[in-house]
Amino acid sequence: MATQAYVFVYATPGKVEETASAIAKVEGVKSAHSCWGRPDVIAFVEASTPKGLGQIVLQRIQRVPGVEATDTRIVVEV
Repeated sequence: MATQAYVFVYATPGKVEETASAIAKVEGVKSAHSCWGRPDVIAFVEASTPKGLGQIVLQRIQRVPGVEATDTRIVVEV
């Protein structure tokens, strides 16, 4: 079963739309949407393992220009 998470992204003011667009292109990101309020962008991410999810967030999303911080919520299936 894949590991899924919502990643809340806090972006540089004035760069939200281009940051969301760049995040949407990251491998493993299924969707990324800019929104009002905080966070600035919500991304839905999927990886084959928890370690893979960590790599997507730490090595890819956090390195996108305009990303100031992230807050990750792993999906728990009930």
